[in-house]
Amino acid sequence: MTILQIFSLAAFLLVVGLILKNIHFEQFRSDSRRQHIVFGAAASVFFLWIFRAGIFPGLDVHFLWLPALALTLGFRFALLTATIALAGTTLVGLDDWAMFGVNGLLGVCAPIALTYLIYIISFHRIPRNLFVYIFVCAFFPGAAMIAIKMGLLGGYYFVDGIYDWDVIRDNYLILIPLLLFPEGMLNGMTITLLTIYKPEWVYTFHDKFYIDKK
Repeated sequence: MTILQIFSLAAFLLVVGLILKNIHFEQFRSDSRRQHIVFGAAASVFFLWIFRAGIFPGLDVHFLWLPALALTLGFRFALLTATIALAGTTLVGLDDWAMFGVNGLLGVCAPIALTYLIYIISFHRIPRNLFVYIFVCAFFPGAAMIAIKMGLLGGYYFVDGIYDWDVIRDNYLILIPLLLFPEGMLNGMTITLLTIYKPEWVYTFHDKFYIDKK
């Protein structure tokens, strides 16, 4: 492992430790519906992340689905769920164990944290309605987060000397425009369906704020 990989692993484990410390597991154990949503989401994200394409090891692409996850589960459970999915893909050999910390920081923490930041800003600064929630909090972050994740990861591979910039640009970063709209649609449609049919599953959605305003 390189120094950057060791530092990233330590930082990611620290973040996960802080998240675990602030989760009320007694309440979680008593809420069977919450348990089913969290573990079902972890299985779904793991299954989605299995399907990926790429030429060079590490420079592969797959849908993230993390903005929808953050809106549905909230920041702490979304990070925990995505970490479980990342551990699963690493365990089956799709990701390198040496990259666990880097993937965790750049591919899990950064997208979820930025998505939740956008949600908080929109909640307090933009007039609240269902369309704002779907497009500003789900569709736009979906497109933005996959670009940010790939940009950060591509930058890491270059800084750590794993790949030349030409290889990263021509085999990885060039794919970003092709993934923006599909990723945005995936997250936007997920949140649309959930808010219509299962709004009680979505942690950040409340009728009194987005629909029943008087």
